Amino acid sequence: MKKPFLIAGIVAALAVAVPGAGLLHGWYGAGPLPHDETFTVPDGASIASVATRLEKAGAITSSYRFRLRARLLGGAGRIKAGEFLLPKGASEQQILAIIEGDQALRRFVTIPEGLPSVMVLDRLKAQSMLSGDIPAPAEGSVLPDTYDIKAGESRADLVGRMQAAMDKALADEWAKRSPDTVAKTPREALVLASIVEKETGKPSERAMVAGLYSNRLRKGIMLQADPTIIYPITKGRPLGRRIRQSEIVAVNDYNTYAMAGLPKGPITNPGRASIAAVLHPAHTQALYMVADGTGGHAFANTLTEHNANVARWFAIRRARGEI
Repeated sequence: MKKPFLIAGIVAALAVAVPGAGLLHGWYGAGPLPHDETFTVPDGASIASVATRLEKAGAITSSYRFRLRARLLGGAGRIKAGEFLLPKGASEQQILAIIEGDQALRRFVTIPEGLPSVMVLDRLKAQSMLSGDIPAPAEGSVLPDTYDIKAGESRADLVGRMQAAMDKALADEWAKRSPDTVAKTPREALVLASIVEKETGKPSERAMVAGLYSNRLRKGIMLQADPTIIYPITKGRPLGRRIRQSEIVAVNDYNTYAMAGLPKGPITNPGRASIAAVLHPAHTQALYMVADGTGGHAFANTLTEHNANVARWFAIRRARGEI
């Protein structure tokens, strides 16, 4: 009677030990990489997206198993954006340690389209490889893009590169502008592009929004762009609440509900696409727009059409329980 129990015990032990041994071997054992190779982790990448990239690069055999082992056996570190050198045959444990460590060949910082300068500064302060203190860059002076950074580089030098990139992008777009643009100077194009950038997150709408605001500027109609109310209050950070009536009527150099024309300066850092939209606006008669419930806007040529669109939008919000 003892022999069957002994056999059962051995089987149970093996059932635990064999998968455990496989888990450890897969984590610490040599990986499939046939030679040293550089590997890039994009800024903001997740462990899942990095695992997929590692599998495609031939550095690991399974993104799923890598994620599982990293969760069970990895440390508490965070992956970092940058370009890393992965040695031939690097184990999964080595790879994770490398991309969580401080031995990057290069690192990257991404400035998304529409990120205001106070939040650009936040991102640069968070980069421990950079040196020196700086004030927030001038609004609209930084080109949204991904930039490589080097250990010890000053934040001021990096901002200088970002601003040089914006100067070049704006000059390039201005040189090929359409005669239909309402912008009389590159500065006006930048200011209007910053409003377009904040007013729509839908790339396909940029030219239409630019066309609408161009029409209002030509007719001397107030732009009435909500982000221009918020900017002097938060300098571009999220407001975190609904706009108050007192803020809608507030008179300042930015609020386009209280003045005609453009605000005195940009309200964010617009990307190339928004600058191009302002310099190549859609041919439209639209003067009004309101959210349509899909993440985009319903456009209208007349106030009557616009009021109908507003009614539809409020019906959508009521159906969602938002009001």
